[in-house]
Amino acid sequence: MPSKLAAGNWKMHGLQSSLTELGPIAQTAIATGVSTLICPPATLIAAASTPGLHIGGQNCHAQAQGAHTGDIAAQMLRDAGASHVIIGHSERRTNHSETDADVAAQAQAAWASGLIAIICIGETLAEREAGNCLNILTSQLRESVPEGATAINTVIAYEPVWAIGTGRVAEVEQINEVHDTLRANLSARFTDGKEMSLLYGGSVKATNAPEIFICKNVNGALVGGASLTAKEFCPIIEALAAH
Repeated sequence: MPSKLAAGNWKMHGLQSSLTELGPIAQTAIATGVSTLICPPATLIAAASTPGLHIGGQNCHAQAQGAHTGDIAAQMLRDAGASHVIIGHSERRTNHSETDADVAAQAQAAWASGLIAIICIGETLAEREAGNCLNILTSQLRESVPEGATAINTVIAYEPVWAIGTGRVAEVEQINEVHDTLRANLSARFTDGKEMSLLYGGSVKATNAPEIFICKNVNGALVGGASLTAKEFCPIIEALAAH
């Protein structure tokens, strides 16, 4: 069975004072037995180390080192204490023009450094309304996930672009359709594709998490704003544990 994972993406939020939230989150993770990941800004990765929690980066460069001012290498994240890294988030694809090929190269860099790659895919509202959603996602999955992906080194996160930070959440029927399609594609391509964890992301909150986690092929969530505080994130972890 795929492993459950509650992942929090802090994006460009968080100072040293924010780390006080991690203690209660770790306690909930330990109590429920749910694997829980926090991806804070790179400045907090080392300081965020907390028993009971995994810590990850929000992006990495495809190269191990070099003249890439402002970028961070996968081995640097690993050296700072990270175990995971988010790859291909729509905000990176949009704001930094990262392509599927870039994402695939970054995933390989992550694996080479011993990191688990959380590879994000997602369609825009225009693509969904045009009826191209599944074709777009199938293409992104094929081009963004390199050969060599396994249930151990890779997690797939479906984040509909139109639902990220908007308060809008895909309907259960839509989530089921996408995640079932992703599972079928992964199972056909990879030997252990049936065991790869599939996360849903897009305005996940304590109020809608139980309904989302009912979906057969949803094995967890990649949570944005609601992961910034224990008060909001812990109920999501508990909801995942219940399904």
